Amino acid sequence: MPLATLVCITLAAILTVLQQYSFISLPAEVLTAVRWAGISVLLLYGLQKRTLTTWILISMVVGAEIGYDFPTFATNLNVLSKVFLKLIKTIIAPLIFATLVVGIAGHSNLKQVGSMGWKAIVYFEIVTTLALFIGLAAINISKAGEGIDAGIAQSQEEIAAVPAQSTSDIILHVFPENIAKSVVEGQVLQIVVFSVLFAIGLAMVSEKKRKPMLDFCESLSETMFKFTNIIMYFAPVGVGAAIAYTVGHMGFGILLNLFQLLATLYVALLAFVLLVLLPVALIAGIPIKRFLKAVSGPVSIAFATTSSEAALPRAMEEMEKLGVPRKIVAFVMPTGYSFNLDGTTLYLALASVFVAQAAGIDLSLEQQLVMVFTLMLTSKGVAGVPRASLVILLGTVASFNLPVWPVFAILGIDELMDMARTSINVTGNCLATAVVAKWEGEFNPQPETGLVESTIPALTEKPSEEDRTPELV
Repeated sequence: MPLATLVCITLAAILTVLQQYSFISLPAEVLTAVRWAGISVLLLYGLQKRTLTTWILISMVVGAEIGYDFPTFATNLNVLSKVFLKLIKTIIAPLIFATLVVGIAGHSNLKQVGSMGWKAIVYFEIVTTLALFIGLAAINISKAGEGIDAGIAQSQEEIAAVPAQSTSDIILHVFPENIAKSVVEGQVLQIVVFSVLFAIGLAMVSEKKRKPMLDFCESLSETMFKFTNIIMYFAPVGVGAAIAYTVGHMGFGILLNLFQLLATLYVALLAFVLLVLLPVALIAGIPIKRFLKAVSGPVSIAFATTSSEAALPRAMEEMEKLGVPRKIVAFVMPTGYSFNLDGTTLYLALASVFVAQAAGIDLSLEQQLVMVFTLMLTSKGVAGVPRASLVILLGTVASFNLPVWPVFAILGIDELMDMARTSINVTGNCLATAVVAKWEGEFNPQPETGLVESTIPALTEKPSEEDRTPELV
């Protein structure tokens, strides 16, 4: 069935492109029938697969076809995408608050783990910051978002240019004067600052008084996870409607920009591996060949399932077999899954600037650096949240007065990007574990025969930590 689906969709796409460039001449009705026949096969495949990710991808194809064939009707579908956007925005503030408070105050025992704790945090901050800057550089070089008709974009929604700000304005804008006002205005960075200070204060009180608030925040975060799951049932409709509206206004041209963005991400992730992870491993004295063999299994699982969580048990096992003590693996690996998602942070920097480029808004280097600083905080605050990339990206976009329609377009190819960035997340956390062990003087490489074979076991499709959403059953 997947092969038949791929063949039908590919055939329809090839015929349409050949017709577009006058290589063939077929009646428009025939091409339309071929495309809808391919979509029918795709829908049958979706009924068999019945996962949310599959239906989001299907909705993108269906939405693009509706926008191309029925542009007038497609304009009326914009209300559905706006409903989805409003629901997503309600998640941002409580989720950031709850996850940051639990993440900081809940780990107040970092004092007991001593040097291992601060070394891990310092490493996480340096590496993820480098990932953000590489993403920023990549999108400014490729300019994947440029070339979209700005006049048409203006017709999609009101686009307010980012106002010029002085250094003092930028600094003052970081700190909240009223947390309720920050929530209402969607000021993500202010919410983050309040949450961090609140969490530090909570960590300083006695266990008896800290526990009730921690329990409340844990309950709130779990409730928001379920809230997100409910909203994500509407994701195929919202994404399909947004793509239909966008293609109806702008044609298929934006799809070329999306594939440019996809290529930019893969090249940027490769650059990150070669320019950051490889030098770190060499400087720390990690045996490269042994390390690659150890991580090949977890990375294969992460790539196949787009789930860092699915690869976590295998990754911890492999790192221990490589020679990292269990106490370091048990602390650094789970902490890294919240604070060291290198692939995700690189993607967020890249996607945020893509949104501005798509809207024809020229962000200065200073504004881009402020955006990177915002992402550096928010990407750690909701790292394990379902659809975290969407939540963080929408929050950042709102904070900088950028339009939201390019975010929906990005979501259409998010699955393809998720495979790569999840693999880098796992690789980065495995390396972090080995580096901290080496830094602590406790890295003891074991004989190679002790490593687990790196074949992929039979797996069922699981959503990622950014995509922990329900199946459509």
